[in-house]
Amino acid sequence: MHFLTLSDYTRDELDAMIDLALEVKGAPERYRTALQNKVLALLFLKHSTRTRVSFEAGMAQLGGSSSYLSPDTTQLGRGETLSDTVGSLSRYVDAIVARVFEPEQLAEIAYSASVPVINGLTNFDHPCQVLSDIVSILEHKRLLKGLNLTFIGAADNNIVNSLLHICPHFGVNLTISAPAGQSPNGTVVHAAQAVGKTTGSTIGLNSDPVAAVRKADVIYTDVWFSMHETPTDEGLALYKPYQVNADLMSKAPAEAIFMHCMPVHRGWEATDEVADSPQSIIFDQAENRLHTQKAILLTLLR
Repeated sequence: MHFLTLSDYTRDELDAMIDLALEVKGAPERYRTALQNKVLALLFLKHSTRTRVSFEAGMAQLGGSSSYLSPDTTQLGRGETLSDTVGSLSRYVDAIVARVFEPEQLAEIAYSASVPVINGLTNFDHPCQVLSDIVSILEHKRLLKGLNLTFIGAADNNIVNSLLHICPHFGVNLTISAPAGQSPNGTVVHAAQAVGKTTGSTIGLNSDPVAAVRKADVIYTDVWFSMHETPTDEGLALYKPYQVNADLMSKAPAEAIFMHCMPVHRGWEATDEVADSPQSIIFDQAENRLHTQKAILLTLLR
C-alpha cells in the first residue's frame, strides 16, 4: 500500500487518517513506540525544509529512525537508476518518502519498491501538504462541508491539483482565482466536479480576486514560480494583482483565515502584514505536517 495521490483514497480512508492525525496530536505519548525499529528512507531529488524535518521528527517520535538521501550523497549523483536505488533501499528500510520532479519518477519508484512509498511532492501534486491542510482547516473552522476555500495565484500547480483531489470529498467549495487565460489541469477539474456532484461541492474559476474572496472562509495562496523557475518581470507583473495583502483580505469575511504551504516569498504572493496577522495559520499548517505524516506512517506501517 502506497500513499501516492489523494485521489487513490476514499472519503472514509481520508477521514480515518485525519482522525488519527488529531488523535496523535492530542496524545503523542500513546504512540512513542508504535514504529519501534522501523526505518524510513527520505529519497529527495528536490530541496526541502518542512517535508524533510517533519518526517524525520515524526519517525523519531514514533520510535523509529530515518535516513536522508539525495543525489549529492548517493550513487544517484553518479548515474545509478532510480529503480536500482529503490530496489536496494527496499532491502534495508520499511518505507520510502520520495520527493521528486515528475510524477513519472514517483511511479518508477513505486513500481520498483517492495515497501510502501509516500509522495513527498512532485510537480503534479503534494498530498501530504494538503491532507494536513484539511486537518488545520478542521481545527480552526470545526467543519468542512459547505466551507468556501479560495485559492489565489498560479492555477496549474501541485497544491491546486491536491486541493482539487480532496475538497470535493469533504463538500468544500473550491474557487481558483488566477490570471485570465490560466486554468488548472482540466482532467483533474473534471474528476473533482464528478465527485462534487455527489457531495454538493462546487468548483469555480474566477479571474477577479476581489470577487473570488467575497464569501471565502479560507484564502490560500502559494508561490507564483516553482523553486527551479527564474521569475521574469512580465511574470511578476502578471501575478501582482493576485497578491494577498491587507486590502484583499478586507474584501473577505472578517473570520476568513489565511493559508500558505510555505516557503513564502514575502512581498510577492503575500505581504508580511497578512502572513503575520491573526488571520494567518501558516505555522499551524507547518506543525500539522508533523502530526498528519505520523498518521500516514502509522496507517502504512502498523
